[in-house]
Amino acid sequence: MSWVPDRERAWALLTEYTQGESLRRHALGVEAAVRGYARQFGEDEALWGVTALLHDFDYERWPSPDDHPFRGVEILRERGYPDQVTRAILSHADYSGVVRATRLEHTLYACDEMAGLVTAAALVRPSRSIMDLDASSVRKRMKDKAFARAVSREDLTRGADGLGLPLETHIANVIGFLREQAGALGLDGSAAGA
Repeated sequence: MSWVPDRERAWALLTEYTQGESLRRHALGVEAAVRGYARQFGEDEALWGVTALLHDFDYERWPSPDDHPFRGVEILRERGYPDQVTRAILSHADYSGVVRATRLEHTLYACDEMAGLVTAAALVRPSRSIMDLDASSVRKRMKDKAFARAVSREDLTRGADGLGLPLETHIANVIGFLREQAGALGLDGSAAGA
């Protein structure tokens, strides 16, 4: 019997290991972006979504490069997750030694940092909404080295290249995919007056 991705089970695993709201939202944002690309590329949206949702599930407990994502992958293998999922998760960390080869691997890598930057760019807008964010605003934020300084600009560019897309197109795609989940991501402007 082949393995079937189960989002509910993946979400339970994520929330067991990740207590922080911002890291959970990051997982949801990357999931939304990767699912969007899965639809665009005609790939298995459920499989890609579960992979994205779990890519950092071990990070809160084991943030060191010696442990993350290796500890998480061990747990996933013990629970029967297939090589396609674990390999993609390993490949999202440049230091893992796993070279990105598949479309899923390139997509996860490209969406990881970009979802974070797009989220940050939306949250500093007066509206605190992704609905009025555009790619040129995100590009301006990228040029500001002090903004979201933990996000590697080189990784953003390399991610778009790995997808074979211009950076501007990749940014616009991720904005569009995150808009679909704006409420769940806290990017619908509901916190604007808070």
